Order: sequence, then structure tokens, then C-alpha cells
Amino acid sequence: MGHLGHLKEEYDALLGRLNAGPVGLPEPTDQRALEGWREILEIFYRPEEAALAARMPMRPESLEKIAARVGEPAATLKVRLDAMCEKGLVMDLVHPETGRVKYLLAPPVVGFFEFSMMRAHDMFPKKRVAEALDAYAHGDPAFAREVFAHETVIGRAMVREEHVLGELLPDVLDWERATALIENARTICVSLCYCRHEAEHLGRRCDVAVETCLSLNGGADFVSRRNFGRGIERSEAMDILARAKDDGLVQIADNVRNQPAYICNCCGCCCGQLRAINDYDLPAVNPSGFQPRHQPENCKGCSRCARACPIAAIAMVPERAGSRRKNELRPRIDLDRCIGCGVCTAACRKDALQMVRRERQPHVPRNAVERSVRQALEKGRLAHLLFDEGSSRGSAFLNHVVRALTALPGAERLLAQEQVRSRFVDFALRTVRDPTGG
Repeated sequence: MGHLGHLKEEYDALLGRLNAGPVGLPEPTDQRALEGWREILEIFYRPEEAALAARMPMRPESLEKIAARVGEPAATLKVRLDAMCEKGLVMDLVHPETGRVKYLLAPPVVGFFEFSMMRAHDMFPKKRVAEALDAYAHGDPAFAREVFAHETVIGRAMVREEHVLGELLPDVLDWERATALIENARTICVSLCYCRHEAEHLGRRCDVAVETCLSLNGGADFVSRRNFGRGIERSEAMDILARAKDDGLVQIADNVRNQPAYICNCCGCCCGQLRAINDYDLPAVNPSGFQPRHQPENCKGCSRCARACPIAAIAMVPERAGSRRKNELRPRIDLDRCIGCGVCTAACRKDALQMVRRERQPHVPRNAVERSVRQALEKGRLAHLLFDEGSSRGSAFLNHVVRALTALPGAERLLAQEQVRSRFVDFALRTVRDPTGG
């Protein structure tokens, strides 16, 4: 691995910028992980790119506003930003109707970590990247805790809708159904799975397909425009989804209800989110609104469900069987750990498991703004989100933030006021009506 020694000033500034966002890049303590952390910075960013990234906004801004912010002519800045978009370090978002372009700094996840492995060949040395990412993300808990140790996480599990108890099926909402997200998507792309592609370069990839990650709508527009994936029709996306289910993969979507940007098809051995559950016992995936219910009269104790569960939430335990000399085995499901994906129900051949509604439904943020507000609030970074130094907030963004803040429970509103002692937030939380009616 490379040796940066003491970080250059440009990288210190970049880290400060990233660590003020909803998902940062914290410094680990393990020596190998620390080397990987430094290597990541060295591989992805040239010093001049790090200096520019440190001045980039956290929310989308126009080229003209960023040019004024960094003090550089818009024409020359565009060339630099486009080059960083090609590397996945910056994202350019194009409005589908007006064609207006806005730029923002890509976070580590979902962001430049994933983009680095979505292409088979590009400017990054893949094996070196894979080794650095593995050392950093899996050699020390610092990054896993940054991404997954808080209530609002980046991904949510999607239930196997075909295994929901019959009378409940009509009540499964469109945003809870992977098929509905595909059917309603304006644009769809497929890319290489970042996690399995990384595992391939580390010599430990599993045997399922690599080209399985689906980007939707605005996310797909960026992925296609910058050649991180290829555009596909709905029929191919449905085929990919069906094969992934046959392979026992978990569908994990963007943790929002409106306009999710992706659906990943994940395995417990390679997926970073599922590994955070398995390796660090973190609540890394927002569970679906469903959970498995055991039908003991149909169960044969075969253990297929326990072996299929990607996060080991099912244990086979002995149970007395009347006058029989030998115990029978029955599944014991840890519902606190279970993410409600339904992989176990698909594995069962005796109809001994069905997916039913959870008594307490997990909260799924309405949109990306609400998710960012919640993540920032939970990590003590709300002030950074609201008052991004040098960046003027548009009324549309602030309106979204006000709606997200006023929808928070009372205790969280108080916490927000403590974090951001400003007239704007205080006024908003006291006077703007909660649009959810709460």
C-alpha cells in the first residue's frame, strides 16, 4: 500500500468536508485499516482534486454557484468537474425536463466506493482499490459504525412479495415491492456489484452473478451518462430480479419511499451491508415491514430456512415431540435481528413460513432530504447540512428541510434545536405546521 505519512493539507481539508456530511470517512485505529484509509485517499484523489472536493457543496448546486464559491471561471471548472464525475468523485445531476445540471460531492457510500468497482476496467487499479477498501471497511469497526450504527441507514430490505400471506398481499405498498419500483422507473441501468467485484479481486467472490445492481431514475441517468453501467429495459431488469431471487439474494433498496435510486441484489458473504450485520452485529439494513411466521404443523425441521438466512437470524433448536424418543428440530427466529427479506420463506419447501406484517412498522424516510436530515441529526451534523459554508441554500431545499424537521417526533425536534441554535430552525420548528398531521 501507499504511504502518505502525515496527510497533505489538501487531504485534511477533504476529510473535514466528507466528515461533515451524512456519511463520512472516519480515521480508524487499526494499523492495517489506517494504511487502507490513506491508500483510498491517494488512489481516488490527486491533491488538486482533493482541494477542489473540499470546497464542493453537500447538496446539488449549479456550476455558476460553485464557480463563485471556489473562485474559478465556470468554463475551466466544468472541465475539472466532468473529469471528477468520470471517476465518480463528483455527481452531476441533470433535470429530466429542463436539462439543468447541478453538481455535488459524492460521499463514500452510496458514492465513490461503489462507483470505483462498477466498471470492469477504468483509471483505477482494481486490485489495489479492493485491498484498500477491504482493509479500511472490514479491518476496523470505525467505518461500519459511521455508516450503520445509527437509526437511519442507507438501505432497506424489500420483502419477497410473492411469499406474503395471501390476504395481506393487496396491502403491500408499491414502494415495498421491488417489481413495482422497476415497473414505475423512468430509467433503469444495471452495473457490476461493487461488493462481489471487490471480493473477486480479493480471491473470495461467491458463485452468483456480478452484474446485478440496478440503478433507477436519476441514479440511472448518472450511471448511464458516466458509463458506470448500461441502460436496460424493464423486461431485463425483471429477469435480473427473478434470477437474484432464485439465487437466494436479498433485495436492498435506497432507504426512501419516493424515487429510490437503486435496488441491490445482495449476498450475506460479499455485501458490505449484510456483512456489517454478520461481522459487527450492527443494524445495517432497515428491515421491511414484514417478518416470517412459523407454521409448525407444516415444518419438517429440515433447516433449509436457517441455512438460507443471509444474516444467521434463524437457529434450529431441539424440541420435544410427544412420546418420540428423539427431539425434533424447529426454527427459532431472532425477530430483532431479522430484516424481513423473505429469503427463508422462499427456501422452505413445506410452506412452513409465511411473511406477515410486523406489529411495529420501521420508519422509512419520505425522500433523500428527510433521510439526510435524520442522518445529520443522529450524528450531530445538522448545522453542517443546513448552513453549508459558502453555499447559498435555495428555497426548495429549505422547504424540504422544514417539512422533514417538522415531521420529527418531539424529542428529536428538541435535539435539532440544540444542534442548530438559529432563528431559522427555531422559527420553523415552532411555527410551521407538520405536514403529516402529527
